[in-house]
Amino acid sequence: MKKLILIVCVVLLTALLNIPAHATIKKVAQTGLQFLKVDMSARAAGMGSAYIMTGNDASAMFYNPAGIAYLEKSFDFYSGTTQWIADINYYSAGLIKNFENIGTFGMSVIYCDYGDDLIGTRVDMSPDNPKGYSLTGSIDVGAYAVGLSYAKSLTNKFSVGVQAKYVTQHLGSNVIVENGNAMDNNVAGFAADFGTIFHPGFHSLRVGMSINHFAGQFKYEETAFELPLTFKIGAAMDVLDLMGEHSDPLVIEIDAIHPRDYTERIHLGGEYMFKNKIALRAGYKFNYDEESLSAGIGFKFTMSGVDLKVDYAYNAMDVFDGISRFSIGISR
Repeated sequence: MKKLILIVCVVLLTALLNIPAHATIKKVAQTGLQFLKVDMSARAAGMGSAYIMTGNDASAMFYNPAGIAYLEKSFDFYSGTTQWIADINYYSAGLIKNFENIGTFGMSVIYCDYGDDLIGTRVDMSPDNPKGYSLTGSIDVGAYAVGLSYAKSLTNKFSVGVQAKYVTQHLGSNVIVENGNAMDNNVAGFAADFGTIFHPGFHSLRVGMSINHFAGQFKYEETAFELPLTFKIGAAMDVLDLMGEHSDPLVIEIDAIHPRDYTERIHLGGEYMFKNKIALRAGYKFNYDEESLSAGIGFKFTMSGVDLKVDYAYNAMDVFDGISRFSIGISR
């Protein structure tokens, strides 16, 4: 057990120390369908996305599907909204159900609203048009993803989870100048997420990994691209366990991130739960061009055996305005 803990700590520390050395080698513009990388959960965003070991409700499906195996209730519903840059909005929802010895099943959905004020143009070289282009009206753009998840605790220390999802994006249509034919810019296909969580037996420590957005190539006409495949390893623990008995946990998590379209990153975050009613969260993302510090707050109410959760997170951005996220959850 001690060897496993040491190995995880060494790997995470090595990734953190290597970030400055690799910062000049940025693998940008390598993938598409970037909406899959955006934080959907206000709880996770408040913790700097350090969430693959902490998530244990329906929102865990967006980070590590193994987390839903630790659902403490019969079912859990989640819904959230993200007010992204450039007036883009992301909406997400998830529902999971615990079938005891069979495992936990879930369904998730992400919908992207890119706004309705995108205007298209086309080449127009007619003599009476000195601009060289003409307007074609509003462009219908959008994207969504629908997933089915399953997770199970194989032992009292080890859990696995998987999510299969259908993802699609449409970017309007364009007209081919040579023949005048209209072409729809649509892509769609399947992807998968995998995850594990292991409790080595040292207080509340858990370690594990997740692989997100595993898929084949997608293609617009003749241009093929990959999804933003991401490999993560992480460790989390209620650090107050080291001080003895206590009622209000302080969970600290650190995740090492290996994305397909960037250099290695680190997510560090914490959550303090007061009287199982108020959660205070903070986090930091290392080696990001825009994102960095985050903070959040959550409230939990219990009425007639039903838990109602309300969460908010704010993420600072370097150039753009900060990002706000809201989410609600219901479990019983």
